[in-house]
Amino acid sequence: MDIIGHLTRTVSPAVLGDDQSPAKKNLLEQFYAIFAARLADNDTYNSFANENVARDDQGFYDRVWTDGAHRDQISRELAGEHNVDATASRGLVAMAAPLAYHEIKSLAGTTPVPQFLNDNLASYQHHIPAWASMVVPAGMMAAAPAGKRISDTTSMAPLQREEEKSGSFMKALLPIIGLIILGALAWALLRGCQDNPEPVATPVVTEQQETTDTQAIAVADVEPASLRIATGEANMLYACRMNVGDETLQTTVMNAMSSTFGNEADKCRADVDDNFATDMPAAAQLASILPIIKSVPNASMIIKGNEIIVNAADAAVLEKLVTDLQAAAPAMTVTAEGPLDLQGEIDNSLVAADSAVSNLGENPDPRDVARALSIQVINFELDKAIIPEVNKPFLDRAATIIQQVPDMELMIIGHTDNQASNAYNMNLSRERAEAVREYLISKGVDASKLITKGMGETDPIADNSTEQGRFRNRRIEFTVYDESALNSGSITNNSINPDLNPLDSNNDNVLPDSDDRGVSTNMPDPDLNPLDSNNDDILPDSDDPSQGTALDPNAQ
Repeated sequence: MDIIGHLTRTVSPAVLGDDQSPAKKNLLEQFYAIFAARLADNDTYNSFANENVARDDQGFYDRVWTDGAHRDQISRELAGEHNVDATASRGLVAMAAPLAYHEIKSLAGTTPVPQFLNDNLASYQHHIPAWASMVVPAGMMAAAPAGKRISDTTSMAPLQREEEKSGSFMKALLPIIGLIILGALAWALLRGCQDNPEPVATPVVTEQQETTDTQAIAVADVEPASLRIATGEANMLYACRMNVGDETLQTTVMNAMSSTFGNEADKCRADVDDNFATDMPAAAQLASILPIIKSVPNASMIIKGNEIIVNAADAAVLEKLVTDLQAAAPAMTVTAEGPLDLQGEIDNSLVAADSAVSNLGENPDPRDVARALSIQVINFELDKAIIPEVNKPFLDRAATIIQQVPDMELMIIGHTDNQASNAYNMNLSRERAEAVREYLISKGVDASKLITKGMGETDPIADNSTEQGRFRNRRIEFTVYDESALNSGSITNNSINPDLNPLDSNNDNVLPDSDDRGVSTNMPDPDLNPLDSNNDDILPDSDDPSQGTALDPNAQ
């Protein structure tokens, strides 16, 4: 598991914001390794393991290293090594520490954090600099090859003592003379820099270096491709989503899904975008992986990068599932999903969403805006459609961005779990989507740019048999609205009526029949809008000259 790579992708953008300085990125990368080594010590970790560490708790860094001299050494050495101001260095590590702590806890899952970090020592050990030997536990440093210098400032040669010669007055004066000369040079240099105050230590960046740095940043911004599936009863495919970088990978994954699940693979929805990687390490093993997950009812699986995370309602079944998948894909890291950390999930989502928005840049693609806004978790209270206070600052920022992107119309989609009736969930999901829409309008967004849609429990992304799965299914999604959206659900923008009876087997307006689950009432579809000048189907009303005996020729 690439712990440093994960922290660099998730924590660094949140710490740096719009300042994407390569020097600061490298500083944080080195700090993550030192920080992980520190957390690998049981005594250190246990001293705050029972604390509720807030993500903005910058005092947390002081509790990880209680020795002030060690804290000063870390910030000073990192500053010097990466040519960053010492004060800025201290601020960066203080901001990064609580965020990195939560990410490491999330990666560890049910495994104790120190054990997890010791088990994965090889993944970050080589990032720990030699000078950090005094601030990390013994045994965490990688062994230096024989005969190699430990650092550029430490000599391996034995100390030599030279006898001083008596009466060497001039030799005694030489160091003083040297200091005087150096002082004069420094003064002259300072005077010369006043007209052109570029820092003396600023490295010259060549065009080739600049291009390389840009390419490196672009590669780091690409998210790993992912596949998320859930099973239902009787070996059926309950939900399927994938995020892939191109259609070639999409075809590869879909072929494997079809081979395992047959026509049910049509439930898979794909987000194909160059924000995602064009390769999936587990793709070659999908033929072995998918039948295993299919054999377990009410289970879920997330494949992302080199990781597979699974869950099931039964602990014994889950343990066997992890074992079987690890045997089928030995190169992957297979773990059981840990208990739901509700507050952690909410906090993580807001940090990630804020980071995604910060990385949009100027004139962003509306699809990227929608994807960034969808990252946040809006954890509505049970049976309510009132936006939590914790989400409002991010929605305020979202409102500003939506207003700045021209010609962008967004659909706000509400989803629920399956813990109530379909009709109740459909209405609740619609009310929650409307609540988000009304809030954004109150912050200045043009009402005509926002359309809402309630999907209830009909479009799950996870199983509903576990607490974690139900949590993921309760969500608000943003997507770019276009004409094709009219064919995918119950849409309302104060001019298009929602499905009048979602429990029947037919479609009252634009909701596909496949989304209408339940017992058919065998009733004709009602008129979509009885107040308009045409009749949309065959229901008699005052605007239908045929009184329901014929379809309106203008009906679409």
